[in-house]
Amino acid sequence: MKLLQCYVDNIITTALMEDINYIDASADNLIPEEHKSSVYYVAKDTGIVCGIEIAKRVFDLAGGDVDFEILIKDGTKVNKGDVIARMNGSTLTLLKGERTALNILQHMSGIATATNKCVEQVTGTKASVTDTRKTLPGLRALQKYAVTVGGGKNHRFNLSDCAMLKDNHIDAYGGITPAVKALREKIGHTVKIEVEVRTLDELREALDNKVEIIMLDNMSYDDMKQAVEITAGRALLEASGNVTVENIRTVAETGVDIISLGALTHSVRCFDISMKINK
Repeated sequence: MKLLQCYVDNIITTALMEDINYIDASADNLIPEEHKSSVYYVAKDTGIVCGIEIAKRVFDLAGGDVDFEILIKDGTKVNKGDVIARMNGSTLTLLKGERTALNILQHMSGIATATNKCVEQVTGTKASVTDTRKTLPGLRALQKYAVTVGGGKNHRFNLSDCAMLKDNHIDAYGGITPAVKALREKIGHTVKIEVEVRTLDELREALDNKVEIIMLDNMSYDDMKQAVEITAGRALLEASGNVTVENIRTVAETGVDIISLGALTHSVRCFDISMKINK
């Protein structure tokens, strides 16, 4: 997955303008423009690095005049104390870009790390780990990129990617069958239909309508196992709701094809990284 540079630059610029506003009241009044420093990023935990190229770009947009050496690339597992990158150059730029770069790097590395833990738990099953649309406004592509770096896959990026009928769509329209039939009359041939079901009876109805993907919403392990048996490969089955790193193995062993977790993006813990100046 390759992130569009103008998209990344827009996020960085917005973050820098939010953080600096007009001036840096500390650095601009304290540090001479010609002052140079040498700094490094150090991991303070064990996890997966993600967003290092974006962190590098922050310093280009924050003032430039910084040489940024990446020692550990995205997707690499690091341990506490590992040096991730070294920077040499304008002290003003380093100080002004410090927090924005770390905010992005820590958040993306946190997502990649959390995703990787889930992916490791389902190893040996056929289930793939995916994200959801429960992302922070404006950061969706960064967050979904981080999921792929952690070894996961992406669910739809937006409402245009797939015709997904969730419980509110179904309840508002009057049922699975009429909703699917109405959709099929209007959507193009390249658009898949996914239906969220809450019971095994709803699963059977979705199968009767030959939808491509069925989401099993907050089902028990036993119901998920039965859903796999009933479906018998006629549709992809996605498990969703109340999935954690502690129970994801049990969910995967029911035989579902996909496990989606909103927590990978909406409530992930940042991966702890510090920037230190060489005195």
